[in-house]
Order: sequence, then structure tokens, then C-alpha cells
Amino acid sequence: MFTKVLIANRGEIAVRVIRACQELGISTVAVYSDLDRTALHVRLADEAWALGGQTAAESYLDTAAIIDAIERSGADAVHPGYGFFSENADFAEAITAMGVTFIGPPPSAIQVMGDKISARGAAEQVGVLGVPGSTELITDASQVIAFGNDHGWPVAIKAAYGGGGRGMKVVERAEEAEDALSAAKRESLAYFGRDECYMERYLTKPRHVEVQILADTHGNCVYLGTRDCSAQRRHQKLIEEAPAPGIPPETIVAMGKAAVAVAKGCNYVSAGTVEFLYEDGEFHYLEMNTRLQVEHPVTEMVTGIDLVEQQLRIAAGEPLGFTQDDITLRGHSIELRINAEDPADGAFLPCPGTITSMTTPGGFGTRFDSGYEAGDEISQFYDNLIGKLIVWGATRDHAIARAIRALKELNIVGVATTAPADLAVLRHPEFAAIEHSTKWVEESLDLSGITADTPPADIDGESPRVKRELDVEVNGKRFSVSMWVPDTSAGAAKPRRSSRQRSSGGGASGSGDVAVPMQGTIVKVAVAVGDTVETGDTIVVLEAMKMENNIAAGKSGTIDSINVAEGDSVGSGDIVAVIS
Repeated sequence: MFTKVLIANRGEIAVRVIRACQELGISTVAVYSDLDRTALHVRLADEAWALGGQTAAESYLDTAAIIDAIERSGADAVHPGYGFFSENADFAEAITAMGVTFIGPPPSAIQVMGDKISARGAAEQVGVLGVPGSTELITDASQVIAFGNDHGWPVAIKAAYGGGGRGMKVVERAEEAEDALSAAKRESLAYFGRDECYMERYLTKPRHVEVQILADTHGNCVYLGTRDCSAQRRHQKLIEEAPAPGIPPETIVAMGKAAVAVAKGCNYVSAGTVEFLYEDGEFHYLEMNTRLQVEHPVTEMVTGIDLVEQQLRIAAGEPLGFTQDDITLRGHSIELRINAEDPADGAFLPCPGTITSMTTPGGFGTRFDSGYEAGDEISQFYDNLIGKLIVWGATRDHAIARAIRALKELNIVGVATTAPADLAVLRHPEFAAIEHSTKWVEESLDLSGITADTPPADIDGESPRVKRELDVEVNGKRFSVSMWVPDTSAGAAKPRRSSRQRSSGGGASGSGDVAVPMQGTIVKVAVAVGDTVETGDTIVVLEAMKMENNIAAGKSGTIDSINVAEGDSVGSGDIVAVIS
């Protein structure tokens, strides 16, 4: 077994790997950006090394800086977590060339499966077929238009070297192709360091079902059941569960065997996930993720197998300690992603900021994996996942009830979270009846009035508002209430106004001021002074927490002024344009 493992990641997954290593008696090394100097993964690791920089490109995606940390720390293995370098064959090769073990698949497997186009070909060679898609990289929007005209609309543009919904754009008609391709390339480059894209037919009402596999260096490969990840927004998962419900047992077995065939076909080693789209009783190969998945805990809960421990043991050359016949699934597990986003009636607006307090749920069958504690900051430069609430129940209904109970116990103050949207999904009869699909949250789920519990806007001259919990009695019955009140504590700072003028109404209907609802970076200005726009037209594109958000006109009219340029940083409420 290894003596010292460096975790080339941050946040929740870095914490998860650190804990697994320490349980095995392995010393851990954290790396951190300037913004993460006091982060939880840094505090928990046995030692930590600075990478410098703030953005992911300046720190966690800086190969030279990470290699320097490996050399200086004397680590004999590197765990990449997920995201960043986890599916980067060049990085895996560089680590291996140093004589350091890469805790993941061999670079050759990453190369085949990391390129989603060659991955389709590899799956087809072992008889596992996907939805109709391109076999070459997209270089021009005309290719998207031609594909859509031949195979039908909508078309999904996807990052060739990514996953998790990042860099994916759905094109409903030919007129949208050019903007969608540009946006997909920008997101892919920001998150994965590469901007190549491919495309495939976008199914109308599929479920997203994936199969967890484990493969060792001795030729053993098993699948550990399925997961359903269909509750999504912006093609990114909100809720995952294991096993995937409502699918005939024979289909589950066929999926499992197909996943193993795909893994063996590329000589895969380590933990990996083969993803499928399931619709009308049939499944289609989607892609293989050559890494640990965010949703891996639900598989752990129903199998009793620690997937990170297995990754470490496999990388150390140990054979699997079980066979396919030994894999049994017990009960049902649900994972709820708690992201720093305001559901905002379905808009899901990123919400960076400082967590002022955080109370996490407990109880039987309840687990909370997080990379943050009270006092930590959620930065606009990184993924907005605060933590994952995972529950187990004897049945799916039991797991849903336990998840609702646990969510009601969760209390995070300082940033908005997706918890209210998670509750809306869990309480909906269509989710309970397994009638949802990957488009259900955005197209069918009514999130009107579903917003985060955030403080009201400050009023000029008032002290900042703080949340106070009070216990009151009414006719002898005790009630707990929350109130946002002015902070009268000694030294409380007065609210600051941005250097840019702020809008009281944002870009609301009828307002000529176009304001951004969150902190972020302007990646595109879609209009020019003098242009005529209609209500709902995109004025600028704002990137926050690796997601692009279209900031729209609140009224029809003429662009009177533009206050930002591409690359500018903006704060919540900043006015970026004025419509007259």
C-alpha cells in the first residue's frame, strides 16, 4: 500500500479521499489555491502545499505546479478526484513517468474514453450501441445544422473531453447552432482545459441510468448495480438514487453486462461508470466516465463497498476481494446535491459567498459529505457544490421519506442553496411514481415560488441584516421562528455600494436597467449601443461557478448604454446595460 497520497483536487471530493486514506493509515497531501488556504481539505490533510493563483486554470489545472508539489512532498501516489485532471490522459502519463502511481485507469483507457467520439467507437466494437451521433469533432456550426436536418432536432452539443453536463448545450433549431457551439466551447475550455465538442441526437424523454464498475489489474471486472440520475437542471444532476427504480431485472442485468464489456474492451482498471439513456424499455450507450462519480455514495450505501478504498487497493495492485456473485444490493439510497444556487423559481442562480452557519442532519441511514464548514467561503471561481446529503432506506418510499426529513434538518446560512428545489422534487407525485426524465425538472416541475431563504436586500443607511432564530410561545404552544433583522452588534459594518451603480429592481419586467443577479465574469456581450431588443433577448452572458447564465432584457427598446466588456468581473446587482 502507498505511504503518502497527494490529492490533486479540492472541496468535498478531496475531503472524501483524505478520510479514506487516513483510515488505511496512508499519509495525505493537500494542494490549494490562494483562495483555499484555510479550506477544509487543507485543514484535514497531514500536510498541504500551495499552488498559487485563484482560478482553476491558475491553480488546480496548473500541471507544473502540481508536479512540483508531488516532487517536494515525496508523494508516491496521486488521486485526482473528479473534474480537473481526473480524465486527463496527459496528466496521468506525466505522473506515471515520474514513477508515481496515478490512482485511476491507465492513460490509454482515459485516452479512448476521454475522447467521447473514440469512446462511441470502442463501445460499438463490443456490441454496445449509443444514440445517433457524430464521429468527428465539430469545427463549424454548419455541421450541427446538417446533423439536425438529417437526424432531427433537438441536437446535443457536448464536450469531447468532459462530462457531468459541463459544456453541454441543446440546440432546438438551426438558428441557435452558432451561439450554442460557442457557449459549449467556452464552458468546456473553462472546466476541462479543452474546447473540442461533438454532437448527438437529443432524446425527448429519457432517463439517465448509469452502471458502476470496478476492475483490477488481474483481469477481474464487476458491476455494482445501477444509479438513476434523471432529476437534472442544466444537464447537471440534482438528485441521484440507487438502484435505478422501475426497470425490469433482465434489463438491469443486460446493462451491467454491457458496462463490463465496455470496460474490458478498453482494458479498464479502477472505479468507473458507464452511462446509458433509458427510454421506452430500451437503453443506449451514452459515455464512460473514467473516474469516481460525484454520486458514488449511493452505490456505497446499497452495496456496503467503499469505492475510494477499492480505488486505492486496486492502484496498489491488489485483486478485488469479491466476484460478481458476491455483489448484493440492500435497500435504496438517495443523494441530494446541495449547491450554492438559488432555485429562483426554476432559474437556479449561482450564489457565491460565505457560509455563516451550517447545521447538517443526522440519524440512522443519514450521511453528509461536504468540503465546507461554517465560516468557509464558496468562491465564484470553482464548482458550487457545498455538500451531498445521502440517505438509505429499506425501500424507495422509505428513502424518500428519510431524505425529506433530513433536508428539513439541514440549515445553511449565508448562501442560497438548492435544498428547496430538492424538497420540491422529492415531494412530487411524478417523482414518486418514477415518471420523471432528464428534462422533467426544467420542463414539467413547477418551481414557482421556490426560492432560497436569503436575507432581504440592504437599504442605504441601515446596518447589514442577520438571521436570528427565536423561540416564542403562543397560547402555551412553542414556536421557532426566523427573522432577518438589522445587525446591531458592535462594529457592524455599514452596507457597501458597488463601484458600479446598483439596481433596485434588477432586470425585472419593465425595467430599463439590466442588472446581473450574481457575482461573476462577463464572457460575452451580445448587443451594441443602438441595437433594438425585445423582452427576453440576451444582453450579456455571465459565467459564475463554471456555469453560463444569459442575462436578458426586462423590456423592449433600444440599448442606450453598455457598462461592461468581455472579461469584466461584476457583482450582484451591478447594472451592465441600460435600455431606453
